[in-house]
Amino acid sequence: MATSLDLTKTYTSYSGVDIKVVVNGKQMGSMQAVSYAIQREKAPIYVMGKVDPISFSRGKRGIAGTMISLLLDQHFLYTDAFAGATAVLDADELIAVGAQAESGKAQIDKGQIVGGDNTGATIDLTNFNANAGQIARLNSSPDFTNLASGWKAAPVAYVDQILPFDVNIVAVNEYGQAAQMRLYGCEILNEGSGFSIDDIVVENQMTYVCRTILPWRAMSTPSNWADLKSNQTTTRGNTASTSF
Repeated sequence: MATSLDLTKTYTSYSGVDIKVVVNGKQMGSMQAVSYAIQREKAPIYVMGKVDPISFSRGKRGIAGTMISLLLDQHFLYTDAFAGATAVLDADELIAVGAQAESGKAQIDKGQIVGGDNTGATIDLTNFNANAGQIARLNSSPDFTNLASGWKAAPVAYVDQILPFDVNIVAVNEYGQAAQMRLYGCEILNEGSGFSIDDIVVENQMTYVCRTILPWRAMSTPSNWADLKSNQTTTRGNTASTSF
């Protein structure tokens, strides 16, 4: 005879509270929403003497979507998922030193910013007062006789400078059922935010494109899942219970 528990596990479903977003091995705890859309060009083929298309030609496919994160105590760029993120930037590009130092977990030392990519890359700020809250170029004195000096490896200052990254989305409900999906090769295009006296939360909205998507599919649960349930001790009020 089927029990009520068996009936409740007939279908699998997940809500937003069951889903976590993981980027570069770090959970994006400030992520509020992720959406995507897949579009492909398809054009009808017509010939003389027929009013209806005789076939459809298939063209390019594009995948794009939005990400919304909440402002908790720091910007989306400064989370652990992107700590130490670097990019090769134009040495003549203007940057905000404070943003550079924070985004790459770098340190300002003797007129230079030491990059957070463990490569020893530095940014020349000898003609810049780092404590004045100003902006400066990555290289204030470029050497035009050496083309390689026109670019510098530096911590990213904007989300559109982040190199392609994968987004892993994992869902586990209270019955122990699990599923996952992935977005491969994401690149952020646009970013926008705003705040006012009427806003109870501050959102950071971004649009992105990606190379391909792994759709939702069931994920096997750990082999010791049942053991975890049977050994789990929870406290409800002042009563300890081993039931799950």
